[in-house]
Amino acid sequence: MSKNLKIFLGISYLILLFTFLYFIFSWVEINKLNDFSYYKELQKDLSNYVSYNKITNIIYFFIFAIIWVALLGFGSPLLIISGILFGQLVGTLISVISISVGALILYSIGNFFFRDLVRKILEHKFNKYILLFKKNEFFYFFIYRFIGGLGVPFGLQNLIPILFGMNKLNYFLSSMFGFIPGFFIFNTIGAGLNTYVKQSEEFNILDLILSPAIYTPIFLFACLMLVSLLIKKKFFND
Repeated sequence: MSKNLKIFLGISYLILLFTFLYFIFSWVEINKLNDFSYYKELQKDLSNYVSYNKITNIIYFFIFAIIWVALLGFGSPLLIISGILFGQLVGTLISVISISVGALILYSIGNFFFRDLVRKILEHKFNKYILLFKKNEFFYFFIYRFIGGLGVPFGLQNLIPILFGMNKLNYFLSSMFGFIPGFFIFNTIGAGLNTYVKQSEEFNILDLILSPAIYTPIFLFACLMLVSLLIKKKFFND
């Protein structure tokens, strides 16, 4: 990666990070973070704020998520936040579409401007998968997204199709459908945390873990990981 590109990405991340932190700390009083009743107050205020103008806040989140992912950002925190802000189903829908769009933009930029650089860095690491993807790019990239990208960092996952010149429509659709199971689980966890804070009078880690809103998605996540391992063994292991 060139020095100028690193500087650009670094500055962009810092701008986004400080914007996000400013938004968070404008709501949060640091000296009350050990008081559970304060979290209940924050949850109520945040819920009222989001519901007061939900469409506008969805648009803000949508734009932020696209930019974040397009700048090689990681996805998991966005999924938890979208679940907290918008709930299980709406949060899943927003995050699936926005992150798929951001990934497509990153892929398009990388394929147009940095194709040779990406191939130089990644081709030797993923050479054994290129022929596999070329057999049926939609199916295998869908499977690749479904199982979490073989443990590859999310930003790099979005660039790997440059190695085999994937069609953009196939890229977008296979990403979107492949994301749904995992994104639904993470949004469910976010929504569950929101529900726990709303309904509980005091914080108890055991009560949190045993809350159906938390242990159900965690169980589903464990099942998804097991299925992913079996799929990986069948399709991607030598």
